[in-house]
Amino acid sequence: MDNPGHMSASPAETPTPPSPPWRDALKVYLEPATLRMLALGFSAGLPLLLVLGTLSFRLREAGIDRTTIGYLSWVGLAYGFKWVWAPLVDRMPLPPLTTLLGRRRGWLLLAQCMVVAGLAGMAVNDPRHGLTPLVWCALLVAFGSATQDIALDAFRIESAEPRKQAALAAAYQTGYRLAMIWAGAGVLWVAAWAEVAPAAAATGAAAYQNGAWKTAYLVMAASMAVGVVTVMLSPEPVPGAPPKARSAAEWLRNVLVEPFADFIRRYKWQAVLILSLIAIYRISDVVMGIMANPFYVDMGFTKDEVASVSKIYGVIMTLVGAFVGGVLSMRLGVMRVLMMGAVLSAASNLLFAWLATRGHDLTALIAVVSADNLAGGIASAAFIAYLSSLTNISYSATQYALFSSLMLLLPKFLAGYSGAFVDAYGYSSFFVGTALLGAPVLVLVALASRLTATASPQERR
Repeated sequence: MDNPGHMSASPAETPTPPSPPWRDALKVYLEPATLRMLALGFSAGLPLLLVLGTLSFRLREAGIDRTTIGYLSWVGLAYGFKWVWAPLVDRMPLPPLTTLLGRRRGWLLLAQCMVVAGLAGMAVNDPRHGLTPLVWCALLVAFGSATQDIALDAFRIESAEPRKQAALAAAYQTGYRLAMIWAGAGVLWVAAWAEVAPAAAATGAAAYQNGAWKTAYLVMAASMAVGVVTVMLSPEPVPGAPPKARSAAEWLRNVLVEPFADFIRRYKWQAVLILSLIAIYRISDVVMGIMANPFYVDMGFTKDEVASVSKIYGVIMTLVGAFVGGVLSMRLGVMRVLMMGAVLSAASNLLFAWLATRGHDLTALIAVVSADNLAGGIASAAFIAYLSSLTNISYSATQYALFSSLMLLLPKFLAGYSGAFVDAYGYSSFFVGTALLGAPVLVLVALASRLTATASPQERR
């Protein structure tokens, strides 16, 4: 195995490779590996809203209070702890799936089956008759989705050379956001279409129709077929050969300890700064996002309005942002675009504070959601490329799972208290507070940009 830490040069001593022509930078989006990531990104993006954002809309419509909705968002902590079982996904075979499909595709298929089963369970449970069964099914979806992310991140990193990772990240984000259109707008449209005319006196929670939501969630479960088919038709990437273990204890050390030790060896004290940046980079967006759908309900926006504006205009702008972020990362460098995304993401939350003073203003909703999602798309594309650049391909699934878990752990924990904060201080103060949470991110990005390159981030065969 090659030594993953063989370079030591300052930015001034390291020659900067010439930027590729614009034509070559754009052609990468038509390559098979990039197109596969588009479809697999759809599979990855579908479950997230159904256990977080869309679920919060459903629960608020069913009369569940905001504080409870906030606490239920802790289901998403499964994404924050996926590093715990990532070493097993990285190295452990799944007979007979590994024999038939390969290690990465075998885990992907198993995870997708868990997501389908959990969504079907969420479909048949009515939150008005008790939240416990619904929460358990949501946990199964979150666990399956997090497991899919572990295997998919490794699949992506192993599918292309480092200079193409930004493009793969952009394609992944595009598929992810298309899935969010479907899991956001689509589920609301299907639920609205499946509703029967309510009784004239029915208002609020009394007008809630679980049968309509059952139909919508079953349609979402069936939509996971996009990912299943892609996995079946994709080639298995060829990862670096894992080190041979001479005993069970050595195997456990290689699987559980070595991926994390490798990162510390390569970055030494700089690892603290890098991990701190990862931990809070998306804090503004994640904390704010839990209360976005209850906010729309409380402002009087209908399912059709939210579907059309938040999940169409907004997601289209995210696609534009992801494309722009991917191309700019290849032309200008990831760190510059990372700073741009951090500034825009924090600032866009202030627009929601302004929107809270407008009431039911559809034009204002279009403008705010479009700006917010454009900023989020730019930030996401650059951030995924940054995380990918930090991994050693010999431990790609485990190390990327550590990074992406750390990215969500603190923000999702704080988001659990978002409903209680809104109940105490109101929406405007909440949105301003989430914008201020982004200020430390700017400092950390600036410091990380000045790091000396002390290691070769990825080991390639």
